[in-house]
Amino acid sequence: MTTFDVPGALRRIRRIADMSQRELARAVGVSASTVGHAETGTRDLTVDLLGRAAALAGLRLTLVDRNGEECGPMRPDTVRDQGDRRFPAHLDTRYGDDDWWHGPHRYARQQPWYTFDRDRRTRDRYTRRNGTPDDHLVPQPGDSPYERAEARRRDYWRRRSEERERRFLAGELRGIDLGFDCTCPPRCDELDDYSGRPVHVEGCPCSCDVG
Repeated sequence: MTTFDVPGALRRIRRIADMSQRELARAVGVSASTVGHAETGTRDLTVDLLGRAAALAGLRLTLVDRNGEECGPMRPDTVRDQGDRRFPAHLDTRYGDDDWWHGPHRYARQQPWYTFDRDRRTRDRYTRRNGTPDDHLVPQPGDSPYERAEARRRDYWRRRSEERERRFLAGELRGIDLGFDCTCPPRCDELDDYSGRPVHVEGCPCSCDVG
């Protein structure tokens, strides 16, 4: 099907719903002539009316792609601009601090939480890197530029800590002079959960955590 057959669809609806033209017209709140003209193809029905008619037969209107898979509408709860307006449907949204632009007004304007790119080359670059999203971004906790910056800082230090731990366990730090020799007995390791300052057994001779 390359075009939508409104007359045939209306007849199918009436066939399934077992309704005459007059009965269908009365049920959806239009004149019988409106239904008659739509079935002969001399006048169109609005999508709303056609959807209400389909519901009477237990049917619903939908969009399908070239493979016959159903394609849903765009979400109503996606991000909006600072004026509470929806972003253009054909453009991809992104976080305002993601490749924050470097124009002359960079520091004179408030950094937006979300934005989009009109330039086709920039949009194509993001598409090649991230793929084509199905929809616009959906607001999430922590979306503000400040919170995202804090999250990046925490992630940076977490990764640094993990890298130091990896190097320590791999023995890469053995040659580093720590300035002392730890003489803690094995029992100290058993007591310490590493959640704060080191824990020592009573009478431990080591002072490795004294600074």
